[in-house]
Amino acid sequence: MKKILIIDDDPVIRKYLASLLNDNGYATDVAQNAREAMDLVSAESFDLITLDLDMPGEWGTRFFSKLAQDKVKKNIPVIVISGMSGNEYAIPKAVASLTKPFDQKELLKIVRDVLK
Repeated sequence: MKKILIIDDDPVIRKYLASLLNDNGYATDVAQNAREAMDLVSAESFDLITLDLDMPGEWGTRFFSKLAQDKVKKNIPVIVISGMSGNEYAIPKAVASLTKPFDQKELLKIVRDVLK
């Protein structure tokens, strides 16, 4: 089973994404900030990461740049899901960028395509 890490400071979004992805056959883990996410990424293997950009403490872009420096973890695909406009420019190497509120069918299609 493919495993997805959900990183978002909003508990409602974390719960929604976890339910949506679990219901579609994916295992999920959640982190409410970049520090928690780095701990999880260091301890476990993930097939995909969904990343919010605007979070207290470290922003999603900083998490991504730390991830990109790890020889093994840098290949984990990242989908940006953020309420910020212009978020598609924040992390050019992301496999996709969605703006909140996002379309769940579009997200699931992207996840399926990435995790084929």
